[in-house]
Amino acid sequence: MAPRRDRREGLPWPLHGTKVNIIVGSHVWAEDPEIAWVDGEVVKIKGEEAEIQATNGKTITANLSKLYPKDMEAAAGGVDDMTKLSYLHEPGVLQNLATRYELNEIYTYTGNILIAVNPFQRLPHLYDPHMMQQYKGAPFGELSPHVFAVADVAYRAMIHEGKSNSILVSGESGAGKTETTKMLMRYLAYLGGRAATEGRTVEQQVLESNPVLEAFGNAKTVRNNNSSRFGKFVEIQFDKQGRISGAAVRTYLLERSRVCQISDPERNYHCFYLLCAAPQEEVEKYKLGNPKTFHYLNQSNCYELVGVSDAHEYLATRRAMDIVGISTQEQDAIFRVVAAILHIGNIEFAKGKEVDSSVLKDDKSKFHLDTTAELLMCDPGALGDALCKRVMVTPEEVIKRSLDPYNATVSRDGLAKTIYSRLFDWLVDKINSSIGQDPNSKSLIGVLDIYGFESFKLNSFEQFCINYTNEKLQQHFNQHVFKMEQEEYTKEQIDWSYIEFVDNQDVLDLIEKKPGGVIALLDEACMFPKSTHETFSQKLYQTFQKHKRFVKPKLSRTDFTICHYAGEVLYQSDQFLDKNKDYVVAEHQELLSASKCSFISGLFPPLPEETSKSSKFSSIGARFKQQLQALMETLNSTEPHYIRCVKPNNVLKPAIFENVNVMQQLRCGGVLEAIRISCAGYPTRRTFYEFLHRFGILAQEALEGNCDEKVACKRILEKKGLVGFQIGKTKVFLRAGQMAELDARRTEVLGAAAKTIQGKIRTHIMRKKFVNWRKASISVQAIWRGRLACKLFDQMRRVAAAIKVQKNQRMHQARRSYKHLNASVLVVQTALRAMAARNTFRYKKQSKAAVKIQARYRCHTAHVYHKKLKRAAIVAQCRWRGKIARKELRKLKMEARETGALKEAKDKLEKKVEELTWRVQLEKRMRTDLEEAKAQELSKLQSSMEALQAKLDETSAKLVKEREVARAIEEAPPVVQQTEVLVQDTEKVDSLTAEVEELKTSLQSEKQRADDLEKKHSEEQQANEEKQKKMEETDVKMRQFQEYLRRLEEKLANVESENKVLRQQAVSMAPSKILSGRSKSILQRNAESVHVSSGDSKAAPESNNISSPKKEFDFDDKPQKSLNEKQQENQDLLIRCIAQHLGFAGNRPVAACIIYKCLLHWRSFEVERTSVFDRIIQTIGHAIETQDNNEVLAYWLSNASTLLLLLQRTLKASGSTGMAPQRRRSSSATLFGRMTQSFRGTPQGVNLSLINGSMVSGVETLRQVEAKYPALLFKQQLTAYVEKIYGMIRDNLKKEISPLLGLCIQVPPFLVRKVFTQIFSFINVQLFNSLLLRRECCSFSNGEYVKAGLAELEHWCYRATDEYAGSAWDELKHIRQAIGFLVIHQKPKKTLDEISHDLCPVLSIQQLYRISTMYWDDKYGTHSVSPEVISNMRVLMTEDSNNPVSNSFLLDDDSRLFMLPSFAHIMLTIPPKKSIPFSVDDISKSMEQIDISDIEPPPLIRENSGFVFLLPPPE
Repeated sequence: MAPRRDRREGLPWPLHGTKVNIIVGSHVWAEDPEIAWVDGEVVKIKGEEAEIQATNGKTITANLSKLYPKDMEAAAGGVDDMTKLSYLHEPGVLQNLATRYELNEIYTYTGNILIAVNPFQRLPHLYDPHMMQQYKGAPFGELSPHVFAVADVAYRAMIHEGKSNSILVSGESGAGKTETTKMLMRYLAYLGGRAATEGRTVEQQVLESNPVLEAFGNAKTVRNNNSSRFGKFVEIQFDKQGRISGAAVRTYLLERSRVCQISDPERNYHCFYLLCAAPQEEVEKYKLGNPKTFHYLNQSNCYELVGVSDAHEYLATRRAMDIVGISTQEQDAIFRVVAAILHIGNIEFAKGKEVDSSVLKDDKSKFHLDTTAELLMCDPGALGDALCKRVMVTPEEVIKRSLDPYNATVSRDGLAKTIYSRLFDWLVDKINSSIGQDPNSKSLIGVLDIYGFESFKLNSFEQFCINYTNEKLQQHFNQHVFKMEQEEYTKEQIDWSYIEFVDNQDVLDLIEKKPGGVIALLDEACMFPKSTHETFSQKLYQTFQKHKRFVKPKLSRTDFTICHYAGEVLYQSDQFLDKNKDYVVAEHQELLSASKCSFISGLFPPLPEETSKSSKFSSIGARFKQQLQALMETLNSTEPHYIRCVKPNNVLKPAIFENVNVMQQLRCGGVLEAIRISCAGYPTRRTFYEFLHRFGILAQEALEGNCDEKVACKRILEKKGLVGFQIGKTKVFLRAGQMAELDARRTEVLGAAAKTIQGKIRTHIMRKKFVNWRKASISVQAIWRGRLACKLFDQMRRVAAAIKVQKNQRMHQARRSYKHLNASVLVVQTALRAMAARNTFRYKKQSKAAVKIQARYRCHTAHVYHKKLKRAAIVAQCRWRGKIARKELRKLKMEARETGALKEAKDKLEKKVEELTWRVQLEKRMRTDLEEAKAQELSKLQSSMEALQAKLDETSAKLVKEREVARAIEEAPPVVQQTEVLVQDTEKVDSLTAEVEELKTSLQSEKQRADDLEKKHSEEQQANEEKQKKMEETDVKMRQFQEYLRRLEEKLANVESENKVLRQQAVSMAPSKILSGRSKSILQRNAESVHVSSGDSKAAPESNNISSPKKEFDFDDKPQKSLNEKQQENQDLLIRCIAQHLGFAGNRPVAACIIYKCLLHWRSFEVERTSVFDRIIQTIGHAIETQDNNEVLAYWLSNASTLLLLLQRTLKASGSTGMAPQRRRSSSATLFGRMTQSFRGTPQGVNLSLINGSMVSGVETLRQVEAKYPALLFKQQLTAYVEKIYGMIRDNLKKEISPLLGLCIQVPPFLVRKVFTQIFSFINVQLFNSLLLRRECCSFSNGEYVKAGLAELEHWCYRATDEYAGSAWDELKHIRQAIGFLVIHQKPKKTLDEISHDLCPVLSIQQLYRISTMYWDDKYGTHSVSPEVISNMRVLMTEDSNNPVSNSFLLDDDSRLFMLPSFAHIMLTIPPKKSIPFSVDDISKSMEQIDISDIEPPPLIRENSGFVFLLPPPE
């Protein structure tokens, strides 16, 4: 449906739609001539007049129809979208902008229109990459208003809908249009940036062209020192993927008349002044001088700009031309044209001899004419004819006529304007060709930067064209705003068909309509030679006499007034005709086309034949209209977005807000027009909840029960008798004035309630006073009665007291006499005793001092003697030790001179091997003899046992027989009773009994002996078993010794193969160097031999058990592999081994320990060239290619950090000791030095030092190794990989923290602490920045929610202990203190000192200010801090405004990291990652000692003889 237009007479209609209900006590806005609007309270109403007590102390009387209600419940910091204002009118809009400007909130929405107030100071925190990331993809209106939000909406609409968009940036000079355009292009480049072309992005190329365009298209005006006098439309082209593919700069409506005519105190275009301030050689080259000497520049008295150096700007412009791609020759041609224009302006004409002819005025004009011809490279005579003569072509003949001086001057100015216009167009085309365009692009975003509405004291043709442009743009803007209103009403499904729409089509018809428009009449007047500005003005008066937008001034005959949408503008038509003429003279075209300079001839290509024969009329107004029409067609084909820039003051300083100036700009920018459009419909819109929350008290019954919000709102409005409102789906739409009506009713209800409360309070207070008075009267009575009783009692007490006083007086006199006498006696006694005590003390003091002096003197004497004795002893010891050292030195030097040092070492080694072989053979012989002796002794014991056993059996048999005989005798009956027989039998029995006893005794002794023999046999058997075990151990040692001998053979063979090369090197070395190297070798040999001999003496008993398998070794017959082949095989096996997942031994990574032990054993750290380091690094890099496998990353992070720790504690750079590099090299390069070093790898069983053995006590006993360059490079590469793996794990943890916590078990706790520290830091930054950027996050309920989450994190840190959590909880200090501030109560009572030092000591003033102004209590409705605290914060912020760091209130995610030291060439081979917040020294200090001696090698290399050194040493 087409909108209906309001055709009412005069200026745009007022903002209020219905009469506002204003009563006594209402807070209102009233007009003020100084500050536009002032707020106050209505104190009296008389008819239609109201008396207002203003807040500034004044009393104002105003008509009720000119008052506007003030919203007393508005937010302290204003609203970010002015459509949310309760009262949408001029003072409300102005107050909201002023409030936000004080808070450095320079951006504010009006619907989808952005208003940008120039802060006149840098606010870098608003435009950094972090802020761009926040607005990327965020819904419009979710975050604070920003220019990035508008650009993001345009970009998203282009991507999703496939339609081109445009952003119209407008405002008067100095409002910040150019800076806003730069920010838009920066953000669009951030969203759709592509790889830089020749090091520069499209956005950079467009911005780099600005200095060139500003130099040739900007000039000083009354309001701005750098005002753009042309319109610029930057088309940023995008491909199908949404990436920038090209750009183009379109310029419109260049103010060409400024080249020839300027008014004071303005200036011409900057390029003229820059060229006059160029270096002296260039000034002389172009024959220039002071700007005051040129007519086109001296029409104004302003030649320089405050704080700007034209000389520096000239050099900057030349550099910008180089960047854009303008060659040096083209630059010279450009400035030659600029200089020619200046010289053209100084050509003056006088009347010639003929009628209506002209000639050059004087020699000065002749000089400038010749100079112009020289610069333009054309004929001076032809140039003079082109300026003073015209050729008229008729059907009969060609007529050549002269021009009078006035027309010659017009011709001169026309030539200058034409040349400058062509030059500016060429610059724009050159910039576009340098940037590059995408012909296949179908989507673009255009940014229009064009001058705003202008109204000065004197307004000429330039202001007419500019205001005509703004009328066109305002019509486009009004249509867009009305369209947005329609979309809002359609979305809420309300009726809007009767809403009127204000249109300015009548003004556009007045200006551009054919044939009767102002431009058409002006062109018509320019076509007639005798027309003047007076005839033109009279034509306007006659044509538009009855037009409502055209006004004829009463006191002028040539001026006229046009009623624009922003107000009336009075134009002076004096120079309208001269400034409108723009036809190209055929003579000028022919002259410049024939120039010898290709650049100038290129500016004026040949015209078609039909136009070259005669002059064709062309006007600036007509051309202006065509360009404007093309611009509007471009804008109509795109989806528009609007940014209105506002200049808060004319002094161009921060923190100054001029209400009148801003209000005029809001009118000129169409913002108030948009508000009028909103007021024509439903300016006040509230959600159902907000409406009921504010006006629910007007109808309490509507809120009872479970009534729907929509129904409740409708009941309230109907009850109050309002008409014309609309109820949408989610909002209530009110007509203008209805909000004030509801607020008035609400004020009445609240007033009645307040009166009721006051009545109750007053009753309570009076009753309280009555009760207090009654209590007081009773108390007075009681006091008086008590007073009378007190008087009677006092009289009685006086009598008793008098008697008592007399008694005490007499007693006192007697006592005083006694005390006086007693005191006199004591004084005498005290003096005598004191005299005696002083004499005694004096004697004791003198005695003590004498004793002390004696003791000190004796102590000094003894100390001096001791020092002399000690010094003498030290001197004697030093001399004796020096004598011994010199003797030893002479001995070592003598040994160093021996030529058989190598042979001696080899002989000693062979002797040692023979000695060990002899000891092994001796041990075997001793073992054989011992076994034979044991066998003989066992056989003897066995035979003795058998003999004893036989004798025992025989004795037992005899005893049995004797017992049987005795039993038989006893049982037999006696035959003869004879005494003798009895006696004999008894004796025999006794003898037999005695013999039996002896046999028993012998048997017991034999048994005891047998037991002893059996015990001795068991002991011998046990001793044999122990010897058998020792023999087995000896066999094991023998096998180890054999393996060592085999490796020793390989080493000796390799040493022999290297001996030839070393001897050749030794021959080439100086004798002194050889001597020093051999001396060191001998020293090492002696030290090693001493160590071996001492070890042999200590282990002599143990070495007796060793038997030698061989006496000598045959080196020639046994085939050996070369050293390089063997080393290559070992390295291949190591690489295959570590490529597997070897796991952990305890908390130690097996792979890192194996690598370190192998590198240390192979002495890879001390060689100049080796490939093993590169292969290890490649293996690690291949293993971590899959960044998502966090288990692999954690495994390799543990290995890399452990290996880096071992290298940190082992390696030392060459040159760290006091020995010279030549000495170190010679000692390690000689054959004997290599042999003595190889002995360090000898097994412990033969009493030589073993690497593994030296590491048993822990990592603290690791010896320092002088590392060569490959080892140091390997260490730096490991450092870089620790950074890389750590960064990969950290990034993955940020994506999903919980599932990965289990993978940190084997990672060193130090790295785990660092991971959690950075995770908590990331949480702190994200939550804190969201709090500062989103107002809905800065609320009381959200603070309680976040506080609960922080409590859970604190509980987790407590359970995790400091070993893993570390100081991670401290990283949340910003969000903790901010949340603590949100949830505290009674904020208005807090002072700035309490907030900044007690509650939030970490937060800056900018952050506290941001939180305080954005805070809102959605739960209890409390307020933020007091206005005094806010003002104090603002003062502190103003003091710190020059500090860019202090202005930033957001936290940076990566501001607290630092890099580990690394080499530059390493960073070329390893992809850069985020740096880690710790150094290698931190890892070394935090990790415990690592014992690598008992690490079991993996099965792949355990059986290989080349890795025997990895086996744990035998006990």
